Amino acid sequence: MAEPEGPEEAPEDRKPLSDEATSEFALPEGLVPEPPPEPEGSAFVVPEGLVPEPPPEPEGSAFAAPSTYSAKDSPPAFAPAYGVPLARLPHNAPWQDRMRTMLRLPVGDRPVVPETADAKDETGPSVPRVLDLSLRIGELLLAGGEGAEDVEAAMFAICRSYGLDRCEPTVTFTLLSITHQPSLVDDPVTANRTVRRRGTDYTRLAAVYQLLADINAPAHEVSPEEAYRRLAEIRRNRHPYPGWVLTGAAGVLAGAASTLLGGGPYVFFVAALGAVLGDRLAWLCAGRGLPEFYQFLVAAMPPAAMGVLLTLLHADLRPSAVITGGLFALIPGRALVAAVQDGLTGFYITASARLLEVAYFFVAIVVGVLSVLYVAVQFDAQLNPEGTLRPVERPVTQIVSSMVLCATFAILLQQSRATVLFATLNGGVAWVVYASIAITAGGSAVMATAAASGLVGLFGQLMARYQHTSSLPYVTAAIGPLLPGSATYFGVLAIAQNNLDQGFTSLAKAAALALAIAIGVNLGGELARLFMRAPGARSARSAAKRTRGF
Repeated sequence: MAEPEGPEEAPEDRKPLSDEATSEFALPEGLVPEPPPEPEGSAFVVPEGLVPEPPPEPEGSAFAAPSTYSAKDSPPAFAPAYGVPLARLPHNAPWQDRMRTMLRLPVGDRPVVPETADAKDETGPSVPRVLDLSLRIGELLLAGGEGAEDVEAAMFAICRSYGLDRCEPTVTFTLLSITHQPSLVDDPVTANRTVRRRGTDYTRLAAVYQLLADINAPAHEVSPEEAYRRLAEIRRNRHPYPGWVLTGAAGVLAGAASTLLGGGPYVFFVAALGAVLGDRLAWLCAGRGLPEFYQFLVAAMPPAAMGVLLTLLHADLRPSAVITGGLFALIPGRALVAAVQDGLTGFYITASARLLEVAYFFVAIVVGVLSVLYVAVQFDAQLNPEGTLRPVERPVTQIVSSMVLCATFAILLQQSRATVLFATLNGGVAWVVYASIAITAGGSAVMATAAASGLVGLFGQLMARYQHTSSLPYVTAAIGPLLPGSATYFGVLAIAQNNLDQGFTSLAKAAALALAIAIGVNLGGELARLFMRAPGARSARSAAKRTRGF
């Protein structure tokens, strides 16, 4: 049986526990006691708050990094004695010059602030879309014959116009690549595009440069969608000249070249007929899908056959002028100029590929002419180059012939009608300079070719800067009268007659003349950029890297 509960004890009547018992010496509630005094120590004790020095490092290699070194917080590893170069990019300079200046600077030395006001807008176009647009435009430029540096400048200009600062374009002969890295901690975005087809259409090239100029305009009113639409229109545009006009232009070009070398009206007609037949055979091979090597080989055979036919008929004409005139339209002058230009600007892989392409075309021409000449030798055709080596001086006829040659060459390059006139005049001036040095004054042909092609490059670059477009339409056709057609034919003829020493000497002369054309054109363009700076530009574009031989 449970015991009855007693009455509860009041809280104040409860006996305190042992740890709750208070003494008269206890501190009142709420009062913080003072800390105990520190024990006496040595006078050499480090005061509180002072960080002691680290112990000395053990002896080791002099090249070992100190223990206090931090790669994250370290300063730049190298600073030039002359300081870091400052890029000065005046807005009134052509966009090609501004982009070349930036491309020749390291990424860390380039201006970070873009030139457009809305480049930092977060609602701008996506990175893959801008990279794809730059690759498509670069493909058209490279396929049209532009140099690698100009293609890189165009691709970099597009990316920078749409707010992508840290971009690195790379151009080779068949591959375009561009990489964008927003910052050092972000993953890079890379896009590639392969150039599989090449075609010469300078009207399309001029339209692409107009699109580039509008994209790089200060107003920046061309959106990526508008750029894509205009690019599609450029691709769909038909060539300005039909096929029969191109075939006729090839014939007139060969006739003008034969007249330039001393031929008369009959030689003009025969050379034109041979070039027309060669052009039609080349078109037939192209339609069957044969490579360009065989197209050049077939195109070189009819002019050589016409010259052999004149020799067998004992016609009182100049067979060498007929054959040489037919070769003028086949020599790849622009590809050679682009190859040397890429080499001089540091794009050695692209330059090597272009030179190899030129070598293949040159071999195709040689094989085509040699095939016909070997047959002619079997029929005892008297092809003697000694009588044709004498220079012929007919100033008025030759000047007119050189201008006709340049005009027809411009038509073959599909140039717009607005550029044909300047290219014709530029070529006429080039021939006057060449003939004055090589024929009238009896000077070196190589020196005369370099001087004339230098003026072609200078005038062409100045005109391109004035029109804010490519210099190719003003340069390529103008070097037509300077192409080494005669030296090529004489070398091939000597080889066919088993005069190997004379033949290879003449072919070496043709190669020297071709290199003189390429270097002269490039030097003329560089002089135009050197002396025609925009107002406000305190420094020119940076030069290519100097290796000093090591």
